[in-house]
Amino acid sequence: MNVSTGLQKSLLDWFSKNQRDLPWRHTYNPYQVWISEIMLQQTQMDRVAIFFLRWMKEFPDLQTLAKSSEDRVLKCWEGLGYYSRARNILKAAKLILTKHQGQIPDSRKLLLVLPGIGPYTAGAIASISFNRNVPVVDANIERIFARLFNIELRQKTPAAKKLNWQKAEELLPVGEARNFNQALMELGALICRPKNPDCTACPLSSHCLALQYGIIQERPVPQKGQKTIPIEMATGLLLHDGLIFIQQRLENDVWGSLWEFPGGRLEKGEKPEQTVVREFLEETEFKVQVESKITTTVHHYTRYKVTLHCFLVSLYQADPDPVLHAAQEFHWISFESLQNYAFPAGHRKLISYLEESGLFSHKPPGKPD
Repeated sequence: MNVSTGLQKSLLDWFSKNQRDLPWRHTYNPYQVWISEIMLQQTQMDRVAIFFLRWMKEFPDLQTLAKSSEDRVLKCWEGLGYYSRARNILKAAKLILTKHQGQIPDSRKLLLVLPGIGPYTAGAIASISFNRNVPVVDANIERIFARLFNIELRQKTPAAKKLNWQKAEELLPVGEARNFNQALMELGALICRPKNPDCTACPLSSHCLALQYGIIQERPVPQKGQKTIPIEMATGLLLHDGLIFIQQRLENDVWGSLWEFPGGRLEKGEKPEQTVVREFLEETEFKVQVESKITTTVHHYTRYKVTLHCFLVSLYQADPDPVLHAAQEFHWISFESLQNYAFPAGHRKLISYLEESGLFSHKPPGKPD
């Protein structure tokens, strides 16, 4: 038995005994595998399982998804972030329905043509759903290979990516792609963790060069650090006749097609209250006045730390019809109806705060008797 064969067998044996019971592993339905892989791109496994079950209840099959509205899809995706993933899922579902007779392709080449599907996701769908002999490389596998083969290249560089894919293809056992690819990812999640890897429980410890050299903590070689960029913003909850004003962001904007309360970044020397008044005027031509501070929320988006100051505002004019300059649509809705719309993280945190604080448990300000 050569080294590769022994490594493959050790890993597959370990996976057969230690794989987690995940909902998309029950049948390996291509639609379910696809949705799970897109969700897993930026979200931890334990959270994905919850969102996955919610998604399947709302969109049990591709046909149901393809015929759904974008608003409904974005609302179901709410909480997962990176909403372009949800929009691409909907676009891909429509293409699969029209160009592939509703059947998800089993070819990596055809999968790569679909919106939101890159080399990793195409390989994952082809191998896990259809057991095609296609390798995959994700962050877990990059870490395993860096330790297993003592790769001294800095993560994410073109040379490191090329070498990782080469190793993945060389190691892939014919006819075992489904289990082998999942086994690698499972090993990275459960054993070969970024911090405190459990080398004593690793089925590949006898093959691991970094372990032999005593440099596990030095592999993989990290990327150059990126500094967090702080952003300070302000937004206003506008109440008029007991209804709340919301607007839908432009489709090609950041958080495109999500709903929001108007607002924006503080300009130099500007107080948050002044920002709210200015942004309402610029975005809607509404003249508003600040009534009170509601709360401040903090959330992180890629490299950014966003501090959002939230205010209760009222109209300082009689006309409740806006002139939209930064949105595609608007609604005046009840507080209860906010749950029917998808909002960015900061605004959803504001809504959650209002629910928990009970500020709207009684008659909202401005509601006529």
